[in-house]
Amino acid sequence: FTTFFSQLPDPAIEDQGKDYIRPILNKYAALCVRCPGYGTRTNTVVLIDSQGHVTFTERNMINADVNQWKTSTYEFKLHS
Repeated sequence: FTTFFSQLPDPAIEDQGKDYIRPILNKYAALCVRCPGYGTRTNTVVLIDSQGHVTFTERNMINADVNQWKTSTYEFKLHS
């Protein structure tokens, strides 16, 4: 599926086998994937404003426990 996913979004490709592929795309494109043996362990958001101020926030799962997360935020300014 790696080759398939790297070509999306492409309406022509997405339409092929849509009854089979759409559920897979929806499951693995979710913000937080949870499947047996596979799932999201980290979420990262990077915000950059017009003045070059950066806010980098990352949330990491602790000990593979979906109920325990550590959030870290870093702020800095880009140099021009």
